[in-house]
Amino acid sequence: QVQVVESGGGLVQPGGSLRLSCTASGRIRRIDDMGWYRQAPGKQRELVATINSGGTTKVADAVKGRFTISFDNAKNTVYLRMNSLKPEDTADYYCKVDVYACHGDRYYEFYLWGQGTQVNVSS
Repeated sequence: QVQVVESGGGLVQPGGSLRLSCTASGRIRRIDDMGWYRQAPGKQRELVATINSGGTTKVADAVKGRFTISFDNAKNTVYLRMNSLKPEDTADYYCKVDVYACHGDRYYEFYLWGQGTQVNVSS
């Protein structure tokens, strides 16, 4: 079935950079949208950035100018380049993928979340 796997989180000092990766695999016929969301302790999950199959991006104001989202169609992988990180960027980051893919023995449109990767910005 379809799987979503994230990587790239970790501990970084303020002002540093990280790159998150998220790869979707399985019997996928089409990826419509991929994106990153984050959830800090005690807060609701919020959108960070998304990119659709046409390359249109949506970026949260809080990270605009510092974070860049990109998509490698050949690898079914979305990246989030995070520069000038701040302590308030500390959160669990989750990848969400909207696909047309096989589930069971039929193809459906559905979305999946990854397991999350932790980003900790601290000195």
